[in-house]
Amino acid sequence: VQLQASGGGLVQPGGSLRLSCAASGFTLDDYAMAWFRQAPGKERELVAGSGSTTLYVDSVKGRFTISRDNAKNTVFLQMNSLKPEDTAVYYCAASRGVKVYRLTRNYDYWGEGTQVTVSS
Repeated sequence: VQLQASGGGLVQPGGSLRLSCAASGFTLDDYAMAWFRQAPGKERELVAGSGSTTLYVDSVKGRFTISRDNAKNTVFLQMNSLKPEDTAVYYCAASRGVKVYRLTRNYDYWGEGTQVTVSS
């Protein structure tokens, strides 16, 4: 089982990035998928999740969009209007079932993370 996140990088404020998370060893159909992020000195937080519902943390609503292509076993996070406070390592995670959880302990599989830096 593996989750491979990619697409991070350095972007100026107001710019966009698209993160991808490719899953192998299991079928996305059976899992709720989520993106978390962790900034230095802060706890890992849910950014967006996709299952029976779609959830976003308030700070990214209207700017970020989570989507999934179950046929390709891949989940995406489109990030627009990026701000310096979005700087963090972004992780994708999978939780068996359809419920999107806010707590990290409810997720079964994790990717290694991809760095997103928003700076001028």
